[in-house]
Amino acid sequence: MSSYCSLHRSIGAALLAMAAFLPLALSPLPAQAQQSGSTSSTPRIRGFDVVSVRQLSAGQDLLFTLYGSPGGTAAVQIGGATGRLLLDEIEAGVYEGAYTISSRDRITQDSTATANLRLGNQVASSVLDDSLLIGAGARWPGGSASASGTPRIDRFEVNPPNQLAAGSELIFTLEGSPDASASVRIDGVRGKLALEQVRPGVYEGSYPIKSRDRIAPDTVVTGNLRLGTKEQTRVLGQSLVDESTARSRSRDRRADAPRAQQPVAAAPACGNCGVVEAINLVEVKGDGSYVGMIGGGVIGALLGGQVAHRGSGKTIAQVAGAAGGAWAGNEIEKKVRSTKHYEVVVRLENGGTQTVSLPTQPQVSVGTRVRVENGSLIPI
Repeated sequence: MSSYCSLHRSIGAALLAMAAFLPLALSPLPAQAQQSGSTSSTPRIRGFDVVSVRQLSAGQDLLFTLYGSPGGTAAVQIGGATGRLLLDEIEAGVYEGAYTISSRDRITQDSTATANLRLGNQVASSVLDDSLLIGAGARWPGGSASASGTPRIDRFEVNPPNQLAAGSELIFTLEGSPDASASVRIDGVRGKLALEQVRPGVYEGSYPIKSRDRIAPDTVVTGNLRLGTKEQTRVLGQSLVDESTARSRSRDRRADAPRAQQPVAAAPACGNCGVVEAINLVEVKGDGSYVGMIGGGVIGALLGGQVAHRGSGKTIAQVAGAAGGAWAGNEIEKKVRSTKHYEVVVRLENGGTQTVSLPTQPQVSVGTRVRVENGSLIPI
């Protein structure tokens, strides 16, 4: 009797240990190592745009960009599409994603695209005002198709920052016809900025410069005002940087510059330098072997034998217990043999990307400027 009780306690301990490991073996791994937490504040969409394509055929990518509140969850629903597109937050408040058209989709030039940005339990929405097809004409949900008269732009200007650095804000003001829809497009910046009517006929909006932007003082900026189906545009006629500050800095640099006999050669471009765009944790599940299956099967058979003490019921319970124990043992062994590594995506200065695989967590974060050398990352 004492030996029977001892065996029963041993089997019970083994079952508890196995139950503790099973959730670890079967739990999903988050696809992204770094994620932004949501907040309960009201989300805001400041711009929603698409790179229009020449044909809406299977295999064609539709690239969407959304500017809005940071730390949210952004998605796009396209009319006629069989699936929904989730956007990635590549920088604070900047969401991007590409939808690949499939043969099952029925997307046309008249298809609408709606963006949703969620923060906590609140959602902001915006409908795309451009057609997905090049040359198909613009869509403008905010305007009335029956509106009469051609819109006018009386003034379009920018309050420029002292320098065009990441984080500096370009504050635009456009004045013209009231109750219209206004936007700004900056060359070299993906997407466009929607302006808000703060007073009748006065529209304002700001754009924080991103680290990936290539904006110069003379970059072309176009203001757009649409009323109904009619549209008016104007090119910004001033510099994007404060001219008085720029002249002062230029004089200071000339005064401080050494009197060199020969001009200093420009530093060569760094072809393998860029900014960390994403850090992903990847787990490769290991293979189970017969060792795990046999060990789990033995324990399962013993447990099954305790369920039915005699007759064919005992045999059936032993077989079922052995099968379940073998499966559980195999899954546990797969978890033990799994391997993990980190994949770091670097957006290079030439516009391309490079992925570096590292065995341990990198000592850099998203937004860090690095140089890729021999499969390693060197902060610069």
